[in-house]
Amino acid sequence: MTADPFVLRRRPRTVRRAPWTLMYHSVGNPRDDPYLITVGPERLAAQLRWLNRHGLTGVSMRELLAARAAGRDRRLVGLTFDDGYADFLRHAVPALRQHGHTATLFVLPGRLGGSNEWDPDGPRKPLLDADGVREVVGAGLEIGSHGLLHRDLTSVDDTTLTTEVSESRALLADITGITPAGFCYPYGAIDPRAVEAVRRAGYVYGCAIAPGPLTSLLALPRTHVGDRDTASRLHAKRLLHDFRSRGLPEVAQADATVLAGGPPRSGAAGGLRSAPTLPRHHAGHHSDPPPPAGPDPLTDSPGGHP
Repeated sequence: MTADPFVLRRRPRTVRRAPWTLMYHSVGNPRDDPYLITVGPERLAAQLRWLNRHGLTGVSMRELLAARAAGRDRRLVGLTFDDGYADFLRHAVPALRQHGHTATLFVLPGRLGGSNEWDPDGPRKPLLDADGVREVVGAGLEIGSHGLLHRDLTSVDDTTLTTEVSESRALLADITGITPAGFCYPYGAIDPRAVEAVRRAGYVYGCAIAPGPLTSLLALPRTHVGDRDTASRLHAKRLLHDFRSRGLPEVAQADATVLAGGPPRSGAAGGLRSAPTLPRHHAGHHSDPPPPAGPDPLTDSPGGHP
């Protein structure tokens, strides 16, 4: 009888480097995007094939952190899409399905059915409405909160901060029937006050961009991915993430029972129901931490978008 390799492993460490997580936004025509955050459907498909060729599987943050807590995240990569653009259903969901990946979509429940009005120079792009958000959940993907209106949480007052973080969570729970486990900081802007607000609201994890010394389970780093990211650039970004992660704070494990839908940890705002997941053809991980603040020399984006 063959022994389970996971049983023979040492018990997983409770603190480790942050996992490698990719940050996408819109999937469509990148030509008129001054922020360089739009990825063409063909480029996205090529990037997902690159993951497959390297034995990596893109998964939602909830799946990634649950696997990480069990010590089974080897060769898994977090895939995240910010803002909740309508093109996610049209282009990203079919590509993810075709190539055997899942993802987390961070949406703005205060702007459902609207557009990206926070982008002063970019073309107006429609956002998913409530039915679209439910369709994403039905496709087996995770929904997280991106706040209510896409505000810089480091520049708002305490009342607005609480509303952006807590009310968005409650609205998404009403829409989907699943309490969001994750929060994504608009613009990647964080400070200790914003991170504490996310913790108080009961989120299990938070996604930033380059949190530096604030790196933690509630401020995870991510790697920007754009339309110019070919196979060689993705390979370089993977190596760069590995290198940068060595100088960052290690990240505690998530509570696997909460991610699986069990009772919340002390201070969490209610239990979490599990979202369905798509079947995957890989099982593993790739573990690393964050990029430093400031422009990334391997991207065409300054680290977030306006």
